[in-house]
Amino acid sequence: MNDADRFRMNKPTKVTEDPRFAQAVQNYEAGLKAMQNHKYDRAKAYFEKVVGGASPELSDRAAVHLNTCNQQLSRVTTQFKTPEEQYDYAISLMNMGDYLSARENFEALINKNPQLDYVWYGMAALNCLMGHFPESITSLTEAIRLNRANRFQARNDSDFKSLADDPRFTELLYPDTSAEMPSESEKWHF
Repeated sequence: MNDADRFRMNKPTKVTEDPRFAQAVQNYEAGLKAMQNHKYDRAKAYFEKVVGGASPELSDRAAVHLNTCNQQLSRVTTQFKTPEEQYDYAISLMNMGDYLSARENFEALINKNPQLDYVWYGMAALNCLMGHFPESITSLTEAIRLNRANRFQARNDSDFKSLADDPRFTELLYPDTSAEMPSESEKWHF
């Protein structure tokens, strides 16, 4: 066997030639995307598939990202004694601008405690800050349904300033109650 034959045998394969390498690249890219979206548990699963795979270079990079995911997951596993504690935590995340983590906490709270009006109110504020206006209106509608006082709180809440000119928001906060009032003849009818 000459040097040219040895080179061809040791020549790195192209992504399209080795399906294991192509799968590793796909898992690596999916892991990066999940990591950028702060979905560390999902990213960890992808990176674990890449570590020890066909490509040592890709495996080394995945190991670094896997370590980062493990650090984030150990930091994030906060236990809350009450829904109020988790709500306060979600609000603090929202105030720091970590909207994705705040959303995760609000969604977890809504799934566990859909009867808590303040959780829906917080989700409405977060959706408004993120520019998700239809979702904000939907969440605020539920918060008001559960506790009518939220209607008055939202009127003066600066988190909803982006919705101030939206007619749906105005109708929600200032409903037309004239249709609900009895006419003069109905008032005095015995």
